[in-house]
Amino acid sequence: MKRLKLISVLLISVVALTACGGSGGKVSNLNVSEFATKILDSSVTLVDVRTPGEFMSGHITGATNIDFESGTFEADIQKLDKAKVYAVYCRSGNRSGQATALMVKDGFKAVFNLNGGVIDWTGAGQALVTN
Repeated sequence: MKRLKLISVLLISVVALTACGGSGGKVSNLNVSEFATKILDSSVTLVDVRTPGEFMSGHITGATNIDFESGTFEADIQKLDKAKVYAVYCRSGNRSGQATALMVKDGFKAVFNLNGGVIDWTGAGQALVTN
């Protein structure tokens, strides 16, 4: 019986590590204030994973648009330097949560997700730009 419990614990641990990107990287979910502070660092690459239309309607200053729903997202992120730091956002935090999990799984070492996305960003009085 102890052996069965040990095997169960080991299996759960493996599944948890795989789901969290067992490659050594980790997604850090940040609130608006934390995210705003993080993107002030010039070494952080800001990525908006919304559609191009959403991006054009207003995005965070300095963001690069890589559409999560494009069908080429995985190929597009493979062009990025996995050793750099990335701050990722979308409208609500759903797509960026999926995108950041995929990035970590693919070997990215430092990935930050904006909880609540643009909805919380603008709700907290932060600006978007359209250029």
